[in-house]
Amino acid sequence: MKTQVYSWRLSAEVKTDLEREARVRGMPVSALLEAAVREWLEKAGDNGREKETQRQLHAAAARCLGVLASGDSERSVRARETLRERLRRRHAR
Repeated sequence: MKTQVYSWRLSAEVKTDLEREARVRGMPVSALLEAAVREWLEKAGDNGREKETQRQLHAAAARCLGVLASGDSERSVRARETLRERLRRRHAR
């Protein structure tokens, strides 16, 4: 459900063109504008920025992979007790 209103001024020529295009497509001007804006936002928002952001995130994550190798095969089993012991020592100070 559409609940927001946005208003802007445009030339008479653009308004006429919008109304004509809406008639040709058999849709309200508001629906035509929404479709046009959505398409523009998708194209403008992509611009390679999302791919670059994902590349940076993957590179940052890759630096952390394998860092926790401790050689202790039971480490995950004892994680809770290890954490509690560390907290006990820290707060005993």
